[in-house]
Amino acid sequence: QVQLVESGGGLVQAGGSLRLSCAASGRTFSRFAMGWFRQAPGKEREFVAAISWNGGSTSSADSVKGRFTISKDNAKNTVYLQMNSLKPEDTAVYYCAASFAVMATITSAYDYWGRGTQVTVSS
Repeated sequence: QVQLVESGGGLVQAGGSLRLSCAASGRTFSRFAMGWFRQAPGKEREFVAAISWNGGSTSSADSVKGRFTISKDNAKNTVYLQMNSLKPEDTAVYYCAASFAVMATITSAYDYWGRGTQVTVSS
């Protein structure tokens, strides 16, 4: 069993930055691929970024490429999402997720989910 707790969300002006953290419980965190997803009101949950179990590979959605960076610290059981140059359309609840499988961009590949943290970007 793995529990995931996101933090770091908040209100920021367009052009600003935030760093989200996702702390995981459990001894097998280092073996999980991790992902960040987001869901805006009235929209489906969408992929943001993912990282392989050892941090050697990453993937990100076209909408955040060059602005968001995912990283993983296995010693701290934590995955991060550094978000720069934020836009109002980045406003959403952000969720982290853990997968036993390889790094993936689809929600069905993930086995555990956090409860989310709200990110609001004002114009």
